[in-house]
Amino acid sequence: MVLEVALIDVLAGREEEFSAAYRKGHTLLATTPGCRSVRMTRGVESASRFVLLVEWDSVDAHLDNFRATDRFTQWRALLGPFFDGAPRVEHFTDVPA
Repeated sequence: MVLEVALIDVLAGREEEFSAAYRKGHTLLATTPGCRSVRMTRGVESASRFVLLVEWDSVDAHLDNFRATDRFTQWRALLGPFFDGAPRVEHFTDVPA
């Protein structure tokens, strides 16, 4: 399992529109083969900053089953107009305790 972490800055004053677009597009992401869970969080100190957390079976599941498909095109069309710059996206794996 890998965790995709996307740091998303949203244009000031457009946060509620962004949140509504996320709710509309959530199913596009959540029903992608290889997607285990999806969660969007919003900054407390920085209300225009959001963090998208997505658990995938693998990095390939993210890239091949989502990013390389029309699902991503639709997702980006919904959320992209509210971005204040490109999101920073990285993948992480758990550190055993």
